[in-house]
Amino acid sequence: MKENSSENLGTLPISKLLVKQAVPASIGILVMSLNILVDTIFVGNWIGANAIAAINVVLPVSFFIAALGMSIGVGGSSIISRALGAGNTPKALTVFGNQLTLTLVFTLTFALLGLCFIDHLIPAFGGKGTLFEPAKIYYKIVVYGVPVLGFVMMGNNVIRAEGKPKFAMYAMLIPSVGNLVLDYIFINLLDMGMMGAAWATTSSYVLAALFIGWYFLSKHSELKINFSHFKLNKAVVSEIGSLGFVTLARQAVVSITYLLVNNLLFDFGGETSVTAYAIVGRMMMFVLFPVFGITQGFIPIAGYNYGAKQYDRVRQVIFTAIKYATILGTVVFIGLMFFPETITQLFTKDEAVVKETPKAIRWAFAAVPVVALQLIGAAYFQAIGKALPALLLTLTRQAIFFVPLLYILPRFYGELGVWMSFPIADVLSTLVTGYFLSREIKYKLKK
Repeated sequence: MKENSSENLGTLPISKLLVKQAVPASIGILVMSLNILVDTIFVGNWIGANAIAAINVVLPVSFFIAALGMSIGVGGSSIISRALGAGNTPKALTVFGNQLTLTLVFTLTFALLGLCFIDHLIPAFGGKGTLFEPAKIYYKIVVYGVPVLGFVMMGNNVIRAEGKPKFAMYAMLIPSVGNLVLDYIFINLLDMGMMGAAWATTSSYVLAALFIGWYFLSKHSELKINFSHFKLNKAVVSEIGSLGFVTLARQAVVSITYLLVNNLLFDFGGETSVTAYAIVGRMMMFVLFPVFGITQGFIPIAGYNYGAKQYDRVRQVIFTAIKYATILGTVVFIGLMFFPETITQLFTKDEAVVKETPKAIRWAFAAVPVVALQLIGAAYFQAIGKALPALLLTLTRQAIFFVPLLYILPRFYGELGVWMSFPIADVLSTLVTGYFLSREIKYKLKK
């Protein structure tokens, strides 16, 4: 058996396998998060605090369009993992070919629409006043590269579904390192300002796309497709869509919450509060990188073993993933509660922002120790192909709890109500997810 064969997902000891899958994923997310973090530090120190807020305004739109690629990747990868686990390689090939076609069509379409409505979208997402012009400059260039980013996000998930976590990690390292180098060249050396920040981001994803293309053409990939696999298959597209819609819906709701929070904070505290939220948003992925890494490493293991009907291994990987992620989340929580001022000062020396952001960090991350269960639980249902519970559990935090809280709490507590909404939504969504996951383990994953 090959060392990197997908069959290892069904044979290696669970703890060893989870570490093997999660460590490269965590490293990739860490470097990508560091890239976003350092990029924000560069922008804040070399361009200004308002530039941080301007980029945060653009993120919801570019996130949503890029999420098309991610949703197609995650949805299809769940099918590929289970197909490989069941020994159905022809289905895995058809799914991969359809993923490529769908990614190209949808990302190009929505990128064009995003450019057509640029002057309406930016103000709607909080790009008002002095933030409009820098946000527009950044937005236009980043959207040009969104189809490439869509391919990168889709391809990365497929690589992980094959059981090749190291190559998936490389695909995340390349744009991260490339962006930092190009940031230094375009912003600092060439003094290109917001335009330089945008071109650095877009160019870095082109480099990642070239690497992913090379991977699938090389001997390392088991998915060797031909032109017939690109033809859309109604049943396959429906299955990809039902599972991928979970990811797309989550990203769509994230975009909506960015819109709501940016506008609420702009009304309460202007550009300063929006900048504080931008810093919180950057920290969200950076500090939780080990938890997200375990979640990503968990998905192909759960999917493969569920497809192979090895339910004892599925139960084992659920418990192991939750345990590891909870421990790491608690460590992160302690660091954030003790050093929020130091963290804020890395981004900017603006006195108003430095005063505002620590409070936001403490509230936004107050429930970090419990979010592991919510993330693993929602990911489990997506991994095994149960689209409806995966969708509902994925949306519990952002749509079902967080958005209503944003409408209620600020009425009574003002800006503090916005920050209080974060941990309350985390706790409520974790309770709901825990209930459904325990029922699944008790009744569906019997010994």
